[in-house]
Amino acid sequence: MPRDPLAWETTDRRVAYTCPGFDVVNEDVRLPDGSETDFDYLSEPPSVAVLPFTPDGEVVLIEEWRQAVSRISRGLPVGGVEPDDADLEAAARRELAEETGHEAGHLEPLVTVEPANGIADAVLHFFLARDCRPTAEQQLDYNESIRVTRTTLPELVAAVRDGELRDGRTVLAVSYYRLLDGTNA
Repeated sequence: MPRDPLAWETTDRRVAYTCPGFDVVNEDVRLPDGSETDFDYLSEPPSVAVLPFTPDGEVVLIEEWRQAVSRISRGLPVGGVEPDDADLEAAARRELAEETGHEAGHLEPLVTVEPANGIADAVLHFFLARDCRPTAEQQLDYNESIRVTRTTLPELVAAVRDGELRDGRTVLAVSYYRLLDGTNA
């Protein structure tokens, strides 16, 4: 297969920094014009995000402290795929249960995106969860402090539209869901 003329060639790769959840990777690269430079990016395992609906149509959300922006952020249950997860759906079910204490009656893929592919290799798999019911207590990670809330879809859409809800993963999930759903709520 011929190489695309826009492609960069990686000549060396090393992990510059590692911590729980991600690495910072430094690569030496050769650009299409033959010049050489380096490039740093964030590397993390694939993640799942769940847009969960209860049987009565409410959306289950979480409120969580986000240190990077120094505030509580309202959004969806999201987490990394773990080695013990049989597949992406299993990871989505696990994250939903761990973060909200809810289980889904039905789960279906919504969309897969690379949310910041100019600076990260992150891949985020979104799922739509129906018939979500509280079945257990949350099982939070040591560094998670999460409060579970509920809202209606129209209220959630309004929060996205008005800029009140700023979590990019949630904005993307709600926007994509509405794009496919075709409603104007």
